[in-house]
Amino acid sequence: MLIVTTFDMDEYVYGALRAGAAGFLLKDTAPQDLLAAVRVIAHGEALLAPSTTRRLISEFVRRVPPEDRESTADLALLTQRETEVLLQVAHGRSNAEIAEHLTMSYATAKTHVSRLLTKLDARDRAQLVAIAYESGLVCLRER
Repeated sequence: MLIVTTFDMDEYVYGALRAGAAGFLLKDTAPQDLLAAVRVIAHGEALLAPSTTRRLISEFVRRVPPEDRESTADLALLTQRETEVLLQVAHGRSNAEIAEHLTMSYATAKTHVSRLLTKLDARDRAQLVAIAYESGLVCLRER
């Protein structure tokens, strides 16, 4: 189930996820991104609006003290380029946006994301975002 709403509020997101939604987007989502989201959900993956993803993960990081965070992901396994791609995923960018931002083809961006999922034993992009925050990658790179 994909929820599309005008309200970018945490309680709406939590309610949608509790109700079984696999996706949560805002009504101002571009038509091509909405179509891509439908495809993602149809393939059994999860998807949140980038602003929502960033806010929810920031809230998670704020609530869990650093010493209580478990990061089983070994970022040392990643190449420099894969680390750059992981950072872009953590910022909620799509494969097309990653390709444009890092000046690579869409297929290359997609391959990097696929390799990240495998190397970090993550089931989806949302888990990659969590790994990036839990490992401190995002906080380290943004300082």
